[in-house]
Amino acid sequence: MESFRGAVMKTVVIAGATGYLGAYLVAFYHQKGWHVRALVRNEQTARAKGLEASEFFEGEATKPDSLSGLMEGADLVISALGITRQKDGLSYKDVDFQANKNLLELAIQRSVPQFAYIHVLNAARMLDVELVRAKQDFVDVLQAAPIKSTVISPSGYFSDLEEFLGMAKSGRVYLFGSGACRLNPIHGADLAEACYSIIEDGKSKADVGGPVTYTQNELAELALQSLGKKIRITHLPDWISLAVQRLLEVFTGVKTYGPIQFFLSVMRMDMIGEHYGTKRLEDHFAEVAQRKFQQKAS
Repeated sequence: MESFRGAVMKTVVIAGATGYLGAYLVAFYHQKGWHVRALVRNEQTARAKGLEASEFFEGEATKPDSLSGLMEGADLVISALGITRQKDGLSYKDVDFQANKNLLELAIQRSVPQFAYIHVLNAARMLDVELVRAKQDFVDVLQAAPIKSTVISPSGYFSDLEEFLGMAKSGRVYLFGSGACRLNPIHGADLAEACYSIIEDGKSKADVGGPVTYTQNELAELALQSLGKKIRITHLPDWISLAVQRLLEVFTGVKTYGPIQFFLSVMRMDMIGEHYGTKRLEDHFAEVAQRKFQQKAS
C-alpha cells in the first residue's frame, strides 16, 4: 500500500470535486498527503483536468450502477455535491437528496468509516426553500445512518457574493430592507482547511464562516469601491422581495425560481458561522474586479 512519510496513506473520496469548494477540498487533502479519489462525470473536462487529484473516478452519483468500485479502500467520503441551477432535467431531490443518499448507501455497504457532508447554514429556518429542503432531508438520513458523520454548514461562499460585483458594475447596488443583515462569508481555501480540521476533530456538526462579519450595506460598499464607483445603494421594501418570490413560485417552474428563492431567503436573515480562516472578502473583490469587471480606461 502507498505510504506518506512512513505512514499508511489514507484515501478520501470527494464528490462534487469540480465545484467551487470541491476543487479546494481536493487540493487541500492532496497537500496533506491523502490519496484523493475525485468523483467526476468526465475527467476530460477543463475543470476536472485542473484538479490536484491522485485518481479520477468517472461516474454519476444519480446513477448507482456507475459507482461500482468508488468506495474501495476509502477511509472518508466528503460530499460537496449539489446543484444551484437545475440542468440536465435533474431536480434538487434528484441530486441534493437522492444522489447523496446513493453515495451514503454505497459507503455503508463498503464499510467506509466516515461520511462528511457540506450543508447550508440556517437550514432549519429555510425548510420552505426547495434546495434547502432537499439538503436537510439528506442530512436527516445521514445522521440516522450507521456511520460516523460530520455535517458542515457554511455561511456563504466568496464566489456567491460576486453577485454584488455584478450589480455594482452598473454603478448602483439594490438591497431589500435596511441592509443591516450580517454574514461572514468564507473563501473556498479557508473552508477546505476548516473542513479538514473539523472532520479530523471528529465533530458531528459545525457552522462555519469566514474571519470577518459584514452587513449587506458594507458588502455593497465594498463591491462599488472595488470597481471605483461612487457609493450608490438603493434600499427596496422587504415586501417587494417577498412578492417577487411568491410570483415566481406561482408562475414559473422550480428551475427558474429555485435559485432566486434560495438567494432571497438567505438575504433576509443573518448568516454567521464560527470564524475560520484569514482571507478577506475585500481582497477577493479587488482581485475579481481586476480580472473580470474593470472597465478599460477611455
